[in-house]
Amino acid sequence: MTEKFDTIVIGSGPGGMAAAEALVAKQKVLIVEKGAWGGTCPNRGCDPKKMLYGVVDTYLQAKLFAKAGMPAMGQLDWSKLMAFKESYTQQVPSGMQTSLAASGATTLAGEAHFVNEHLIEVNGATYEADNIVIAAGAEPRILDIPGHNYLKTSTDFLKLAELPRRIGFIGGGFVALELANIANAAGAEVHIFQHNHTLLEAMPATATNQLADLLGQRGIQFHWDTTVSAVDRDQGALVAQTTAGSFPMDLIISAVGRPAALNGLHLEKAGITTDVHGIKVDDHLRTNQPHVYVIGDIGSKRIPKLTGVAGFEGRYVANTILGVDAPITYPAIPFIAFTSPQLGQVGLTVTEAEKNLDKYQITVTPVGKWYSYMRLFDDQAQVTTIVERQSGHLVGAVVLAHDSEELMNRFTQIINLKQTPADIAHDINVYPSFLSDLPYLF
Repeated sequence: MTEKFDTIVIGSGPGGMAAAEALVAKQKVLIVEKGAWGGTCPNRGCDPKKMLYGVVDTYLQAKLFAKAGMPAMGQLDWSKLMAFKESYTQQVPSGMQTSLAASGATTLAGEAHFVNEHLIEVNGATYEADNIVIAAGAEPRILDIPGHNYLKTSTDFLKLAELPRRIGFIGGGFVALELANIANAAGAEVHIFQHNHTLLEAMPATATNQLADLLGQRGIQFHWDTTVSAVDRDQGALVAQTTAGSFPMDLIISAVGRPAALNGLHLEKAGITTDVHGIKVDDHLRTNQPHVYVIGDIGSKRIPKLTGVAGFEGRYVANTILGVDAPITYPAIPFIAFTSPQLGQVGLTVTEAEKNLDKYQITVTPVGKWYSYMRLFDDQAQVTTIVERQSGHLVGAVVLAHDSEELMNRFTQIINLKQTPADIAHDINVYPSFLSDLPYLF
């Protein structure tokens, strides 16, 4: 027999969770998960990564404070660091599933396959729905080269019982830099192989080059304009064969992107169209089948694929299914590379602004000697603002600093609320703090 639901949600990550929890009060909802409940972010992505990062960044800050009387620091204990991470992640799947069940949703573990545009099959049983929400996420890509079976991914890194002595990362994106930052601080010899001379492509080169210099000073070795063509095994070691020579490693991480997790869904049976970036959607996040919606990383969209974005889209789709008919509009979306220092950006990019300098004013402010940064020995910190000349509104910002989250979130709020310097002058922030510097930055 086929069980009937109002809405089926495929995937229990932040997007799927947000959609299901917003719908369940008014609908009969089924949510299907083939992996760990909660999806990538809390189980094998941003949350466990930041558990490790929090310890690592504090450790690095303490080493800087040696100049101010902090006792000498020993080496990080990798096993305790991983145990700390596990103290969070091990409770996530059961907690997420319990939360969904308590909300009234039906939960089902297994892989969903489309049978037709309204019907899916899971574990040999079929389920029908008026609406289907695909929130199956993305997955790490293994570089397709000879010896690719020796390559590991970010998921493997976050499960390492012991820290390898030599680790190579293929790629210059967020995953490579953030995990390289952790591994380096924990004592590994770290190499980053990048096929060009660009890191974090969406960020301004002046900031990413400065970040690379700072990470290089810590010992991370960047191999620019270097392509990894094969991986061999030689007497127990892995050898990265590259255009710049051979490099023996103990672990090599493929960090060359996260394609949409389309395999296994059998979208063709529902007539759902895709492209190289994922499932194609319209301005209501609908596929070419108007009752099938897509949220999060599996969608083909130009919007940054972030946890906060997935949750935002999940709530939007739920409202659309419940009858609200309006195209999706996104606020300014901040994102940060959790390296040491952090590099964050929100709004209009420097590259876009530079194309129209008559309209936008770009101001780069070195703040390393300002009190808030000087007390942290963050002498290379800098803040870039982009202001629309006619209105005086902040439209973009970049922050390179050891602790930039607070300022990035405030810049995002300023952009979304279209606040002016006069508006900010009415604020009284804690002094001294990063926010008390705002009147001098914008």
